[in-house]
Amino acid sequence: MKTRRTVLTALASLTALGVLTACGSGDAAVNEIKPEGQKDTGINVGPDQNRVHTAEVAALADKLPEAVRKRGTLILGVSAKSNPPLAFRATDDKTLIGVELDLATLVADTLGLEPQFEPVSWENLFVGLDSGKFDAVFSNVTVTEERKDKYDFATYRLDDLAFEAKKGSGWTVKGPEDVAGKRIAVGTGTNQEKILVDWSRQNEKAGRKGVDIKYYDNTTDYYLALQSGRIDGYLGPNPTVAYHVASAGQTEAVGKFSGAGAGLQGKIAATTKKDSGLVAAYAAAIDHIVANGTYAQVLKRWGLSTEAVTKSEINPPGLPRTKN
Repeated sequence: MKTRRTVLTALASLTALGVLTACGSGDAAVNEIKPEGQKDTGINVGPDQNRVHTAEVAALADKLPEAVRKRGTLILGVSAKSNPPLAFRATDDKTLIGVELDLATLVADTLGLEPQFEPVSWENLFVGLDSGKFDAVFSNVTVTEERKDKYDFATYRLDDLAFEAKKGSGWTVKGPEDVAGKRIAVGTGTNQEKILVDWSRQNEKAGRKGVDIKYYDNTTDYYLALQSGRIDGYLGPNPTVAYHVASAGQTEAVGKFSGAGAGLQGKIAATTKKDSGLVAAYAAAIDHIVANGTYAQVLKRWGLSTEAVTKSEINPPGLPRTKN
C-alpha cells in the first residue's frame, strides 16, 4: 500500500486526479489534500467513504431471478480506468470510489444484495455482460439503439458531454464547424468518439478540415497532452470534465452537449444482458431511491445534481444507429 506521502506526490504530478467539489452529509473521514497547483478543497478521497445506504424493500427484491436472490450478491462491472468523479481509486490506490459505485450500492441495498464490484477495461464490461459474468454494469454507459439489440437498460442519470481546453483558449464549441482542423482527444469505443467522428465527416463534406482525433490510454494522459499543447481539446463525459476543471484550475469547459447528439437527451443506464430478467428490478430500485431521497444525496455529494432523473426508464430511445 502506498504511503500518504507517496499518494500526495502522485496526485501533485497527475492533476487529473483532482478533488471533489463538495462533500455529502454524513461523510465521516475527510482527507484535507491539496496537491501542488490544485485548489484547496477539503474532500473525502480516502478509502473510508461512509457511503449513503438504504434499507431493503422486500417487494422489489422479489422481482429478482431466484438464482440471484439465493446467491445474495450483485456482481457489477465498473471501469478500471480512473475517471473521477465517476469511478476512481481512493488514496490507498486500491479502494474504488465514485458516484457510479455509490448509486450501484443503493440499488443493491434496495434489492437486499451485497454489491461485488469488478473493475475491468471498457470493452470487457460488455464481454462480462455477454458471458453472464456480470449481473449489471454501472459505468457511465449511454443508451444506444445498437446496444439495445443485446442489452437492457434502466436509466439513472442524464448523459452530457463536454469539450475541455486549456484555460484562456478563447475557443467555444457550438457545432461541427468549431472543431474543424482541431486536434481533439477522445476515448476509443465511446459515444463521444462516434459524435466526433460524425462531426469530422460533416466538416469534410462541407469542404472544411476534418478533426485530428487523438487517443490515449489513460485520462491523465489527455490532460498532460492538453497542458503541453499536443492537443487542442478533450471531449469526455461532462462529470469528468467539470471535476477536472474545478479541481485543477488549469482548464475550462468550452462546450456542453447531450451524449445522444442533437435533438435527443442522452441517458446513462444500468446495463444488463438482454432478457436476463433483471432490468425491471433495477428500474424499480432506482425509482425507490429517487423517492426516498438517497439518490439526491449521492448526486449532491459528487456535484452532479444537475444530471438527476425523476424516474428510471427501461430501454428509452437512445443514440441513433451509426449510418454507413
